Amino acid sequence: MPAVSVDDLLVLPRVEMPDRLAWRERSVRSVTRAPSGLEGEGFPVRRAFAGVDLADIDPFVHMDQMGEVEYAPGEPKGTPWHPHRGFETVTYMIDGIFDHSDSTGGGGRITDGDTQWMTAGAGILHIEAPPEFLVASGGLFHGIQLWVNLRAADKWKPPRYQDIRAGQAALLTTPDGGALIRVIAGELSGQRGPGSTFTPMSMLHATISPGAQMELPWPAEFNALVYVLSGKGRVGSAGRPVSTSELVVFAGGDYLVVGADVSQESRHPNLDVLVLGGLPIREPVAHYGPFVMNTKAEIAQAFEDYQAGRLGRIPPDRLGGATNGGSTNGGGDR
Repeated sequence: MPAVSVDDLLVLPRVEMPDRLAWRERSVRSVTRAPSGLEGEGFPVRRAFAGVDLADIDPFVHMDQMGEVEYAPGEPKGTPWHPHRGFETVTYMIDGIFDHSDSTGGGGRITDGDTQWMTAGAGILHIEAPPEFLVASGGLFHGIQLWVNLRAADKWKPPRYQDIRAGQAALLTTPDGGALIRVIAGELSGQRGPGSTFTPMSMLHATISPGAQMELPWPAEFNALVYVLSGKGRVGSAGRPVSTSELVVFAGGDYLVVGADVSQESRHPNLDVLVLGGLPIREPVAHYGPFVMNTKAEIAQAFEDYQAGRLGRIPPDRLGGATNGGSTNGGGDR
């Protein structure tokens, strides 16, 4: 995983150690395994939140692990033009390259630790696809797309785009130097990530060395989720086993514990996890296809507005045979 690394972890700021007399460890509420599926034009994904109660992941709605897959020449795939309304999409590219364009003129190229943070808000059209040279050559493709819900009052905000470079992430390590922690959004031990969010939340990517343990202070008002990108490890002080493509939901408390097994497979020598948490919105959720609203009537209105072209128009120089009839099928449609 090339997503931001350093030669010497010991030069980084250290994560604050939990005060075991005053702080309460978060116990493990559940561990679920993400089922496989296909997305966009046919690239493989794992549905990280499948089977998990929406109340446990609030303010998040949906998350796909895209890949990890080694494409042959001609195989890399993306998504067609399609709409969104009512939430934010966060695309974190670990390996490979994605080009993004949207109807507001936003967009760019993300690769190797970069993040594209798009606020759909009142409505937007966008497309994500590998560049032509990567389609021709093939190559490794691995990333995450997360959907972050917006409060009813924020669902009608104007759309916006944030291009977050890998080098902008705040970097920390544990007191013993056993983990590299990249802060993409939120704050950890005084270090703040570059992502600007309407919904209070944190998003971290941690690489934990074999045999090392990571203890993270976590806001008591946030929920806490850990998704295993690769490797084998254990969670909680009881050491519940976890492995690739499993999601851990933690109960309430002030800090969480994740450790890496001593023995890891050669292809993935460390335990890599995504750590997520946010302030629950606790509002009704109506989620269908590419829209996340509060009522079924608002979903119907979103489809009507999309068909009428009120969610934006594809820029003339990006038509390329695509039309405003981009895919709107499926809960994981980008």
